[in-house]
Amino acid sequence: MQEPATAEPLPPAPGAEQHLALDLANSAIHLPGGHIDLLGSPGAAEQWLVDRGLAPVDTGMMEMCATLLRSLREQVRSLLAAHTAGQPAPDGALAAVNDALTRAPAASLLRWDPARGLYRETAHPTTQIVEHALAVLAADAADLLTGPDAERLTACASTPCRRYLLRTGRRQWCSTRCGDRARAARAYARRAQATTTGSRPT
Repeated sequence: MQEPATAEPLPPAPGAEQHLALDLANSAIHLPGGHIDLLGSPGAAEQWLVDRGLAPVDTGMMEMCATLLRSLREQVRSLLAAHTAGQPAPDGALAAVNDALTRAPAASLLRWDPARGLYRETAHPTTQIVEHALAVLAADAADLLTGPDAERLTACASTPCRRYLLRTGRRQWCSTRCGDRARAARAYARRAQATTTGSRPT
């Protein structure tokens, strides 16, 4: 079940307001009743960029550009997952982030065409905006994973949530809702075990 991408159902996870890459990774929100993709359509992806100061209003986002943004999200999530699990960074994710870092052209490029000869080509304005946004997000992912906050990265401990956060103290959850759900699940498990063993829950 996929819910329409409207408003965010959860507050930003701890650290997401400081790190756009963490916010990007958490833009696919998994809830007990389904999930919401904040980048699920060109309009939703454009609004996400506008809300974060990465694109002007009425950018004219097309599906191809929204797909690039969703693809970068999955690669960043792969890097976060590997980091929090203490595993090597996936080669494909590294290549994708590095590609995004170098995609935004600093100038119009020199081209050659048999009919036109040599000419300068400037990228489509929407493409330039999106590539700039991808470069900013990729740079933030690189900074996050190599900076002082890297050791605080963790995954939310509440199922089915798949968001990442910067841990403060012993906090394991990305939101109060996830914390309440995890505590309720533990209490239910204790009651079920007590019923199975015939002992009273404590």
